[in-house]
Amino acid sequence: MATFTYVARTRQGTIRKGEQVAKSRDEALDTLRRQGLTVTTVQEKPGGLAGFTLGGGVSDKDIVVFTRQFATMINAGLPLIQCLEILSTQSENKAFCKTIGEVRMDVEGGSTFADALKRHPKVFDELYVNMVHAGEIGGLLDTILGRLAKHIEKAMKLKSQIKSAMVYPAAILGVSVIVITVLMIYVIPIFAQMFAEMSGGRVGLPGPTQLVIDLSNFMKSNIIYMIIAAALAAFGIKKYYATPDGRLKIDRFLLRLPVMGDLIRKASVAKFTRTLGTLITSGVPILDGLAIVAKTSGNKVVEEAILGARQSISEGKTVAEPLAKSEVFPKMVTHMISVGESTGALDAMLGKIADFYDDEVDAAVAALTSLLEPAMMVFLGTIIGFIVIAMYLPIFQMAAVVG
Repeated sequence: MATFTYVARTRQGTIRKGEQVAKSRDEALDTLRRQGLTVTTVQEKPGGLAGFTLGGGVSDKDIVVFTRQFATMINAGLPLIQCLEILSTQSENKAFCKTIGEVRMDVEGGSTFADALKRHPKVFDELYVNMVHAGEIGGLLDTILGRLAKHIEKAMKLKSQIKSAMVYPAAILGVSVIVITVLMIYVIPIFAQMFAEMSGGRVGLPGPTQLVIDLSNFMKSNIIYMIIAAALAAFGIKKYYATPDGRLKIDRFLLRLPVMGDLIRKASVAKFTRTLGTLITSGVPILDGLAIVAKTSGNKVVEEAILGARQSISEGKTVAEPLAKSEVFPKMVTHMISVGESTGALDAMLGKIADFYDDEVDAAVAALTSLLEPAMMVFLGTIIGFIVIAMYLPIFQMAAVVG
């Protein structure tokens, strides 16, 4: 696939400039003409770094806008290929335009819409593909797309809440590390030299002052090694987390953290119930739905609990029983799921649980923020205060000696 820039005239006589993704120049011309444009010029866009987009460059917001527009067009009766043609030129994200263009080509070649989306797993995940597949089979593609857009928006909100809870503490911690590093490497050595010159070696430094100076000398001499050690530690933790055993242990540790663990647990419950409820409502079989939800849970402990529920269902048992045994999901959640199973309204019950835990996540984020902000300020104030006092102690001592 290549990108072609074009200049064309619409039926109303206005000039339009834009880009079209196609396999060849002739195909680009044909696509533009089918859109009712009189093409003046078509040129292939040069490749290289100018057209490079890091990591695919497709955000959740791009997916939501595409899904909502697609649902509206399908509901209005437009053919599937025509919808894709229009949307492939509408998005401001060029990487996404290219992806939609490739999906259109696959559909024109005889693939189903779901199979065409499946060829782009970095853009359209299993949840998206399976719900579109269910919509195609049931003839409810516009309805399914509307549900998908709503689901992605709620997932974006949940992710944003968790990120917002971590931004301020992370910023304070980063500033603290920078300030302390600058003090220890550049400021403390000046004080140390000044104290040595003033005392002439006759007066020993107080314990706290000597401790700070020794730490300063150590950091000044080994800062490169400390940075390398920190990078290696981060790399090692990342590699360990990539292993099944490492991920399980780290995720279990995160769930046991005070306040933060509660937030992770509630966010996982909200995501699990919202996603599974959306899948079941859309007609995806519950076994397939549980497999999809397990893969997208984001926590190995939660994933194993969901896979245990899937195994239970395949053996003719209930979903609630293995979830309760896992001790990951609160008793209220497993009880409501059990009621939903017994009454045949599991999807509706999952939606109610998700709505409840969305509010719980809001409360947990507020609690975490209110706890971390003063804790970080106390931490920073204690460290800086100790350094300042340590630097003033020799001055007081020398004043006493002079007196």
